[in-house]
Amino acid sequence: MLEILAERFNYIPIIILMMIGLYVVIATGNLVKRLVGLSIFQTSVFLLYITIGKVFGGAPPILEDYKADDGYGHGGEGEAYGAAEAGHAAETAAGHGADQAAPAADAAHQAAEVLYSNPLPHVLILTAIVVGVATLAVGLALVVRIREAYGTIEDDALNTADYSLESGSAE
Repeated sequence: MLEILAERFNYIPIIILMMIGLYVVIATGNLVKRLVGLSIFQTSVFLLYITIGKVFGGAPPILEDYKADDGYGHGGEGEAYGAAEAGHAAETAAGHGADQAAPAADAAHQAAEVLYSNPLPHVLILTAIVVGVATLAVGLALVVRIREAYGTIEDDALNTADYSLESGSAE
C-alpha cells in the first residue's frame, strides 16, 4: 500500500487542489471567490493532464538526423528524415549490395528503439490555459456588471434583490 502511494505521490497534491477549488466554489457566496475557486480547480485539472501525459525517459519527438532544407520543403540528397525513410533506404540499399544495407538498417532499428514523449497533452493544456484565462476575464467582467446593477456581489443579497424585483415588494 505504501509503495502504491509512493509511486503516485504526485496525484495527492492534485487531488487536494481539486477539493479546495470545489469547496470554494460550493461553500462561498462571493462571486469573485467562486471564480478564484474555479481557477484553482481548473489548474488542478491542467496538472492532472500534464502528469498523465508525462513519459519518463521519453525524448521530444524531434528527429536527430534532420538537416536544413532548401527552403522549398526539400532536403539535400541522401538525407534520412526518420525511421520510415531509413527503412526505405535499407530496402533500396539491399538491392544494391549487402555492404550498403547494414548502415541503413541500423539507422532504422535505432530510430524504432527511441521512446518518444507525446506532445499532444501539453499542446491541449496550453490551449485550455488560454481558454481558461478568457473565461476568467468574461466572468470578472460579469461580476463588475452585477456589482454595478445590484450594488453587491454576495449571492444571498443577489437572491434577495431578485426576489424583491420579481414579487414587487420593497425590502
